[in-house]
Amino acid sequence: MSSTLTRPVRASRHFDSLEQEVFLNLWRTYDRLRAFEDDLFARFDLTPQQYNTLRLLKSAHPETIATLELAERLVSRAPDITRLLDKLEQRGLIERERRAENRRVVRIGITTAGSALLEEMHEPLLECHTRQLGHLSRGQLQDLVALLRAARGPHEGDGSSWKSTS
Repeated sequence: MSSTLTRPVRASRHFDSLEQEVFLNLWRTYDRLRAFEDDLFARFDLTPQQYNTLRLLKSAHPETIATLELAERLVSRAPDITRLLDKLEQRGLIERERRAENRRVVRIGITTAGSALLEEMHEPLLECHTRQLGHLSRGQLQDLVALLRAARGPHEGDGSSWKSTS
C-alpha cells in the first residue's frame, strides 16, 4: 500500500495572495473570539450591537446622542438602527427624546436600568475578554492593537472610502 494513502488529508494552505491569507486569518479569529461573546450576550438577552449601543450611551451620560451620530460610532454597522433602538427602548434600557427646536433629530440616552445592566455585565465581560485573549502578553496585545489600527488605515470611518477594484 502506498504511503500517500495512509497520510491524513490536510486542507490546502494555498492563498491567492498574502493579503488574502491575512484577511481569512482575521475572519477565522473573529469567528472564534465572537463565539465567547455570543454566549455572554445571550445570557443577558442582548446582541453585540445592542451592547455596543448601551456602552456608547453610558460613556456620553448624562448627555444624549443623536441617532445618526450613534449609528456612526457603532463598532459594526447597524443596518436598522431604528429597530435596534426599539428593542432597547421596549426593555426600558434607553430613552428617546425629540427636542422642540428640531423635531427631526431624535436624541438617545441610557436609562438607570440600562446602566445597571452594563454594571451587571462588567465582570462577566472582563472574564470573557480574558478567555479570548488572556494567553497573549501585554506587549503582544499592544502590538496587535497597533497592527489592527494600521490595517484599518484608510478604511476607518463610515465605509465611504472603500473602493471597488472592479
